[in-house]
Amino acid sequence: QVQLVESGGGLVQAGGSLRLSCAASGGTFSNYRMGWFRQSPGKERVFIATISANGPSTVYADSVKGRFTISKDNAKNMVYLQMNSLKPEDTAAYYCAARLKYKGITERESEWDYWGQGTQVTVSS
Repeated sequence: QVQLVESGGGLVQAGGSLRLSCAASGGTFSNYRMGWFRQSPGKERVFIATISANGPSTVYADSVKGRFTISKDNAKNMVYLQMNSLKPEDTAAYYCAARLKYKGITERESEWDYWGQGTQVTVSS
């Protein structure tokens, strides 16, 4: 059983930056592909980014490509999401997710194995 805990959310002005962190425990971290999703009020949770179990292969949603960067530190059991040039439409709860690496890549929320509790990001205009 893997536990994921996100941190680093907050309030930021448009154009600003935030770095989200996700700490993992309870499993062999290098066995997991990691991902970030976000959910705005009244909307479905959507895929943002994913990174392969041992890096550096990454995939991003078009909405964040060029602005967000996902990274993974297997030695520290951490995954990060660096968010730059933030826009009001980036306002959402952000969730970290883990998926066993042998299952391959997916952007479908239902196909991820473990989830964190989320951290709120609010971007003011």
